[in-house]
Amino acid sequence: QVQVVESGGGLVQSGGSLRLSCEVSGSSLRVNAMGWYRQAPGKQREFIATTSVGGTPNYADSVKGRFTISIGNAKKTAYLQMNSLKPEDTAVYYCNAFLSPVLYWGQGTQVTVSS
Repeated sequence: QVQVVESGGGLVQSGGSLRLSCEVSGSSLRVNAMGWYRQAPGKQREFIATTSVGGTPNYADSVKGRFTISIGNAKKTAYLQMNSLKPEDTAVYYCNAFLSPVLYWGQGTQVTVSS
């Protein structure tokens, strides 16, 4: 059974940094791509970043230049380096992993940015 588990969330002051991790386990299938989304209270889940293994990352305009997505050498872990955090970045951050033909989601990790 495939599991996607996020970690690294927490409370940070405005202007600070956090690094989120997302680990995929429970399958020998290759991870084709991984991505990050977020959902703030009362809002819809929104796209943040995605990248395929060996591919070029894509970012939402709201985080471009501040967030960096990467996939680890073992190709089962994704990272989201978040710099220059703003209060409006406060949300639950979700990771997904595409193991063809299924897209799996994690349970989310809370990021809170105080002003």
